[in-house]
Amino acid sequence: MAVHIKRIYEPKEDKDGMRILVDRLWPRGLSKQDAEIDLWLKEIAPSPALRRWFGHDPARWTEFQRRYREELEKNTSAVEELERQVGKSNATLLYAAKDLLHNHAIVLQRFLGKD
Repeated sequence: MAVHIKRIYEPKEDKDGMRILVDRLWPRGLSKQDAEIDLWLKEIAPSPALRRWFGHDPARWTEFQRRYREELEKNTSAVEELERQVGKSNATLLYAAKDLLHNHAIVLQRFLGKD
């Protein structure tokens, strides 16, 4: 099964499959109805401390990836839940960050081995 990533602000498409929001905070300016998500898995997102430290600074990207993977390795229940969900069909991990090249959904997709 394929796991895609995309910004939650992009329109829903048939190829999305199960739409899973992987942010800890609800995206700004978006109603829950307009989001069209199937699951909001807050627990899989980076910890608040890591998110604040990273601050979407590309200079911290390499270290952020290492730290987030470390958090994921310890967060077995959330990772197992995500693996159960994406194992059923195609899935799209949704995130709100503006930076398409430096965001936690990329790390998560790679961690799952679905990039």
